[in-house]
Amino acid sequence: MLYTCALITRMPQKIYWFARIAELEAISYILLLGIAMPLKYVLDFPFAVTVVGWAHGVLFMLYMGALMICWQEYPWSLKRVIIYFIAALLPIVPFYIKRNLAKEYGLQS
Repeated sequence: MLYTCALITRMPQKIYWFARIAELEAISYILLLGIAMPLKYVLDFPFAVTVVGWAHGVLFMLYMGALMICWQEYPWSLKRVIIYFIAALLPIVPFYIKRNLAKEYGLQS
């Protein structure tokens, strides 16, 4: 489904996947900070951080890998790559990245 959407939007596939990973990474970060951490420290339920933290870590690594691939593939400046890296460290900024890429490359959703 995601691959089909990339073809319909005529967005470069690597950019499309980077935008999707950015969105998922942001969601996992919000879940980690907003749900899993309070469960750990308020209700003494550390397993939530184990699960959500692991998922967020995997998504963060995928985000960094996709960022490096896109940097090599497309004419992105070092400044842009640094901004996208810093954006991954802030909870909701990757949503802005997805929106920015959607405007620039024509992603519909």
